[in-house]
Formats: sequence, C-alpha cells, structure tokens
Amino acid sequence: MRLLHTSDWHLGRSFHRVPLLDAQGEFLDHLVAQVREHQVDAVLVAGDVYDRAVPPLPAVRLFDRALHQLADLGVPTVMISGNHDSAHRLGVGAGLLDRAGVHLRTDPQGCGTPVVLRDSHGPVACYGLPYLEPSLAHQELGAERARHTEVLGAAMDRVRADLAERPRGTRSVVLAHAFVVGGQGSDSERDISVGGVSAVPLSTFDDVDYVALGHLHGCQRLSDRVRYSGSPLAYSFSETDHRKSMWLVDLDAGGEVDARRLDCPVPRPLARVRGRMDDLLSDPALESHRDSWVEATLTDPHRPEDPMARLRRRLPHLVSLLFDPDRSELPETGGYAHRLTGRDDQEVAEDFVAHVRDGRGASERERVLLRRALEDVRVHNDHAEAVS
Repeated sequence: MRLLHTSDWHLGRSFHRVPLLDAQGEFLDHLVAQVREHQVDAVLVAGDVYDRAVPPLPAVRLFDRALHQLADLGVPTVMISGNHDSAHRLGVGAGLLDRAGVHLRTDPQGCGTPVVLRDSHGPVACYGLPYLEPSLAHQELGAERARHTEVLGAAMDRVRADLAERPRGTRSVVLAHAFVVGGQGSDSERDISVGGVSAVPLSTFDDVDYVALGHLHGCQRLSDRVRYSGSPLAYSFSETDHRKSMWLVDLDAGGEVDARRLDCPVPRPLARVRGRMDDLLSDPALESHRDSWVEATLTDPHRPEDPMARLRRRLPHLVSLLFDPDRSELPETGGYAHRLTGRDDQEVAEDFVAHVRDGRGASERERVLLRRALEDVRVHNDHAEAVS
C-alpha cells in the first residue's frame, strides 16, 4: 500500500505578517498532483490543519476546496486534529465526510477504532490519534496521570487491543500529533509541555508498522517506522535550512516500510544575514538574497537611522529586523557609583542619555532641554523649601 504522509498545514498562518494563503493553496494543488502522479492509495494528514482554533474565513474556504479535491480523487484520506486545531470545529460533519472517503478523527474515544483500508495483500488498520491534551483526555482514556506519556500510552493500549482482535497479518498505521523523544523542534511550534515535560518516548509506538507524526515542522526520521513529515511551508526563520517535503511510504505485504521524500513548492527561500549597516548595504554576496525573505541582525554599536527602509532598498523582502549591538568598541564606563563620582546634575543626566543609547550622547538641543528641565526642578525645590 502506498501512503502519502503530510501534516502541519497551518492554514491561515502568515510569515512575519506576509499572507501565505496563496502559497498554501499552491501546496494543496501540488499534493493532489502528487497523489495522481504516484498513484497513492491513501493520504495521511497528521494534524494542525488550521493555525488556530477559530480560523479566518479564507482559510476555511481553502480547506473546503482541499476536501473536495481529495474526495474527487477517490483516494481515502485520514486526517486528525492537532494542538492548533479546535477538535470540535474540525470534526463537524465527520460522519458525512466518511462517506466521501475523508476520515476525520478528532475524538479521543475513537483512538481504538481504525479506518480499515485494503489492497491486494489484505487489510491495513489505520488509527487516528488526535492531539490529546493531557488535562482533558486523561480521564476519558483512563490514564493514570495527566501527562503526555501516560495519555498517549493509554491511547496506544486501545490501538494494540483492537489490533489483537483483527485477522493475523493485518498491517497497522497510526497517525499522532505529539513531541516524540529524538525529534528536532523549531521556533514555530507551540509549546505543549505539561509540568515541564512535553516529549514521549519512541517506545510508545512499538508494535505498529508505520507511525505518521505531526507537530514538529522539520521533516525527520526517528526510526524506519516512525517519521515526521514536517510542515509544507516554513513558518519561522529557524526553518531556514529545512527541506520542506512529504513522505511517500510503501508498506509491503509484511508491513515493511520503504519511504522517500517528495519536495514541496517553495514560495520564497529564507535567508539570515548579520552585520553592520554599511556592510550589509555594500556586500555583493547579498545580491543572491534579493528574492528571499530575509531576517537581518544589525550589529552596529549605535542603532542606525531608518534601518528597515534603507535595507529594503537592497533586500526588498526583508521582513524581520533584529539588533545585537557590538559594544566592544564603546568606552568602559564602570559601575553606577563610578559614573556619578565628580559629576554635577547636568553631567549625570547626559551620561544617562549616552548609557541608554549605547554610547550616543545628547545633542546640543537635547543638552539645552536637559539644562532647562534641571533649572525648573531647582526653582521648584527652592520655592517648596521657602514655603515650608
């Protein structure tokens, strides 16, 4: 049986305020084309269909279009809810969609009830484990504690119990949305830790032929049988080095796995650059990033004037600007008491201005304003003392 494993679409998400809906639509069209081209038998979507529990209307329309495209293929799709999704909203109409071959699994009670697929070698039991929030799901699943390991373990106990009752030779597939030990995260995943613990051991998924994971945004292999597909698009600059793809998985008659990656369309490459303003404006090597989404970190000791506009003339798709000033060339000012010694009020005020502006002192106009303010304070204090 040939499976296409994808996850973490995050429909409705933007990239540093740049809308991604068109790019997400392009990806979904690409997914449908890959299903046709590679004669896929079933599509697996391992959660985080939407980016938030109440998605914007354009994202809902895009999802609706995707459902129609998948149903029109005549290829079964198994889809679970992730930690970004509202399980109840995503699961609306699940019973009706089942008839169209789109199997939404959003209810923890359904963990042990598979979608049974068939090929020439016999049945494949496909279990959808939606994201299981420990505080909400532990009682429902009979877990000993409200922790990820116990809750997901209880769900897998139901999977194994059902599988044990099925005909000998039945192959098994599990979809799950979780952080599994050994996985490499990025900045764009929402923290799911409970009591400081978020990861579950790989052994949680023992005795299953293939595990299609979602949650982490980098495509990765934890074992031959346990893999993350990652997100189809980059959602943070921590994913600059990611190769965005899906897993094309062949499951043979004995449940052995042969998997390869299918690349996803890239709307724009990502680039991170670092240095002083003048260097970034003049470095010829940066020409290669003119069409990239760019994150620039400025290291000037003093914050340059109008940095975003100036850099965008060189890098039109600059979307993130950070500051990490190099203070190695600034004079050592010593501690607070040292800076006050031998200084009058005017000098202390000017020293404070220089301190908070990384060494750039007050202008002549600012000195005049400080002097007037200090004089007003003195007059006020003198008047207060006379009255008292």
